[in-house]
Amino acid sequence: MLRVIEEVGRGVILTLMGIYFMFVNPPKLRHFISQLAYLGAETVPVVVITSIFSGGVIALQTYSTFHRFNAEFLIGAVVAISMGRELGPVLASLMVVARVGSAMTASIGTMRITEQIDALEVMGINPVSYLVSPRVFAGVLGVPMLVILADIAGVFGGWFVAVKLFGVNEYLFWEKMRDIAEFYDFIGGLYKAVFFGLIISAVSCYFGFYTGGGTEGVGRATTNSVVVSSMLILISDYFLTAIIF
Repeated sequence: MLRVIEEVGRGVILTLMGIYFMFVNPPKLRHFISQLAYLGAETVPVVVITSIFSGGVIALQTYSTFHRFNAEFLIGAVVAISMGRELGPVLASLMVVARVGSAMTASIGTMRITEQIDALEVMGINPVSYLVSPRVFAGVLGVPMLVILADIAGVFGGWFVAVKLFGVNEYLFWEKMRDIAEFYDFIGGLYKAVFFGLIISAVSCYFGFYTGGGTEGVGRATTNSVVVSSMLILISDYFLTAIIF
């Protein structure tokens, strides 16, 4: 238990220092942009494809039940609310963990075991400002952007399955979605995404920054980073849903 408390404390301190140096003595702007581009642009195809099929699955699962009551036109609202509140933020964040979070940990961990972080300190460069701050910035800003794309892709996937495959009235599909789904359903999902992005970047940087044990330690740190990030996202999702909605 003491070991867990110590690890959590070190992780929180590292994250707070990264946020502090984001505003005080930050690195060059190009470091922030490169990290944001890596997290956002290169993850878009994975997030979009996953969300399209997730929206399609929701429409596929709900059609048979709604068809019994002649309420197929409500599928659009169900898809929009499900993607906006829950599946969009969670699925996009889990894809970022698998695609980017692991790479963050491996990159920083490799720098640690090859003593590149020590070299930064010798050169007078703050390693937390140089390595952690841009990644925290990218996580907090990039994940919500990906969630917006995930929501749009999920709604499109649900529309395709409901309207094109099952012949649901397209006008009622969009009209009921507009009447029932509220703007706050999507805004609440973006609130979640900001917190998830902070979790991903904080956990990934922490496990990478304190990597030890050579090349084997990098692999172990990367695995632990993915597992812990995924668990924290799913656990915090419950509490955030209870608070926001």
